Amino acid sequence: MGVAPDPREIYDRAEAEGRRRLGMSLLEQTTTGFIAGITIVFGIVALGIVTAEVQSSAGAGIGRVAGALAFGIGVVFLVVGRAELFTENLFDPVTVAIDDRRGRTWGLLLRLWSVTFVANLVGGMVLVALLVTDGALPSASIEALTVIAEEIAGKTWSATLVRAVLAGALITLLSYMLKATNTVAARIPVAFMVGFFLALGPFDHVIVSVLHLLFGLWFDGPIGYTDVARNLALSTVGNLLGGLLLITFTHSAQVRGAS
Repeated sequence: MGVAPDPREIYDRAEAEGRRRLGMSLLEQTTTGFIAGITIVFGIVALGIVTAEVQSSAGAGIGRVAGALAFGIGVVFLVVGRAELFTENLFDPVTVAIDDRRGRTWGLLLRLWSVTFVANLVGGMVLVALLVTDGALPSASIEALTVIAEEIAGKTWSATLVRAVLAGALITLLSYMLKATNTVAARIPVAFMVGFFLALGPFDHVIVSVLHLLFGLWFDGPIGYTDVARNLALSTVGNLLGGLLLITFTHSAQVRGAS
């Protein structure tokens, strides 16, 4: 068993990956984000199908845990396929901006965030729109997805914000931990565990939560576009706070303090 890299080496790996992402063309950033939006919908669908199948025989609690496990597969697809959700860019490219301290680098970072964010939502919405076609999904899974969407929409603004902070920290921690691994085989269980915990909360990752709410809305659940807009705003702020303040800036301080 190999020795895990120290924080400095992990940080250097993150910076190298961040420079690659910041250097991608607009087309590459757009298509990578679009694919990620599509990919994560497979995880949401897996959550709905497995939750419905398991809870019918084992109860709602076991069904929820099984569904969260199924969602983890979607995060594995993201990591292995090198697609990127918006929050995956809260660590690697930010380390570059912190070290460069140049306005141009921060401008490239804002472009990467904006393009990935929009492409994630558009890609996911395209697949959700296809899957809400009558008969595309089992009826039991439709009910399960709608119930979870109602729960997401029904939380108070403060609960949504706190859960979004945790989601942002969790996905940014995933980015950090992936730099401590050397093989795809090692990355798979890390991605799976993070995906499982994200769905078990469920914590409000802005892309995942908004797409889940759209499932509930377009399946004619008691959800409105105001619920979607509210979650989008709160989750975006929370994800940024959790990813940057709790993980990225603290790891940057850790490495600088050891220098």
